[in-house]
Amino acid sequence: MLDVRGVSKRFPGVLALQDVSLTVAPGEVHALVGENGAGKSTLIKVLTGVYTPDEGQVLLDGAPVSFGSPREAQNAGISTIYQEVNLVPLMSVARNLFLGREPMLPGGLIDFGRMHREAAQTLARFGITVDVRRPLRSLGLGAQQMVALARAVAVDAKLLIMDEPTSSLEPREVQTLEAVVRDLSAQGIAIIYVSHRLDELYRLCDRVTVLRDGRGVHSGKLADLDRLHLVSHMLGRDPAAVSREGLTGFEGHHDTDAEPLVSVRGLTRRHVLHDVSFDVRPGEVTGLGGLLGSGRSETAKAVVGALPLDSGTVTIGGRRLRRLNPAAAIRAGMVLLPEDRKAEGIVPELSVRENIVLAALPRISRFGLVSRKRQDRIVETFMQRLRIKAASPEQPVGELSGGNQQKVLLARWLCLHPRLLLLDEPTRGIDVGAKAEVQALVDELARDGLAVVLISSDLEEFVEGADRVVVLRAGAVTGELTGDEVTEAGIMAALAGEQA
Repeated sequence: MLDVRGVSKRFPGVLALQDVSLTVAPGEVHALVGENGAGKSTLIKVLTGVYTPDEGQVLLDGAPVSFGSPREAQNAGISTIYQEVNLVPLMSVARNLFLGREPMLPGGLIDFGRMHREAAQTLARFGITVDVRRPLRSLGLGAQQMVALARAVAVDAKLLIMDEPTSSLEPREVQTLEAVVRDLSAQGIAIIYVSHRLDELYRLCDRVTVLRDGRGVHSGKLADLDRLHLVSHMLGRDPAAVSREGLTGFEGHHDTDAEPLVSVRGLTRRHVLHDVSFDVRPGEVTGLGGLLGSGRSETAKAVVGALPLDSGTVTIGGRRLRRLNPAAAIRAGMVLLPEDRKAEGIVPELSVRENIVLAALPRISRFGLVSRKRQDRIVETFMQRLRIKAASPEQPVGELSGGNQQKVLLARWLCLHPRLLLLDEPTRGIDVGAKAEVQALVDELARDGLAVVLISSDLEEFVEGADRVVVLRAGAVTGELTGDEVTEAGIMAALAGEQA
């Protein structure tokens, strides 16, 4: 169905793809893996008409193709689901599903009745029962991702490209998506599946292509490649050096009997949070656990004043914040790395340098003038410390891989030397290597005395790296686990509302 032959793509100062080849047969689920910055996104953009390859050839269904736009690629039968939901938040769910192919009445008017009926039927296949007339933005991120999947499948596709499709989904939705993938495969649709979740790859995929530094370094049956060798291909290291324990950057728990640095008491917002209270100590990693919709992200936003509250207090260093808003939180030393880095974190059109120093500008300016020398010193320090891969500090941050964008956001806050760092899904959608680097950094920061709140959907991250876990369900605290109590079984019991 798809035959990529010797494709190369250059950008100023960067060879993003070099002589990459890939074949996908009808009905095959083909895994495309590699570290952030390996070239996966660039290859997808070549296949979907965003970029034109500088060298090489792409054949679809045996015929050479060269797309000038994503619309041309879609018309030819290539449909794509991106990691970041790329729909129109203000439009209704139904309008998003049928955008560009709305059913029409005689006279050129949209047949809304038919569109709403068909939209509801389409979503029912994916286990989604919502009012399709509602604005898309009123749905959770996981439900929005399922709408994006439904839209991609509804277009008659020969080839479906799925870029981290489960990164925002809860377990029930993941099961639904996997059933849909198997169904599409049985219908003869070729699928390219990009994911950093190895369990998913081994459950779903037939063959795998591994990219590293813009080159294809391995291609073959996934069943013939164990996880250790797959990761070693991605990282470019000898399998003997990549032990299973080496796939995480966490080194263990942190010993501290310190007094709480931050005390959160009675955070309440109607229908969202209900009397949420917990403490965070310096030098500790405190996990905020819970399923999607449990109030984890809302709690983190409330702590830094980004979510208005009906009642509740936040105290840091013994001082209660009278005005709870983001500016006051930042001045007090509390910062949040949000879950949705695209919508709430990076400013894609600005450079890496500008994104890193954004929060520090008031501190490095005098009389309203910003010192470029001080900017450069901060940027150089944190690009080296976090190993941010970019052509230069002036490269637009929107051109970087997801893992490097995440590191830029970390650099933005770390250059302020905060006292409390709240991390909402910091390893979502980033590769094994970048994930271990972020986890190692969290460990290092905690050892240096920083208080860390970690939100994650991966229970293993809590078991390996959290000193205590506060579990939320339906916006309320259902349990708190410390020390040896922090186990997957203990966390799951608390998630279910049972006594751990």
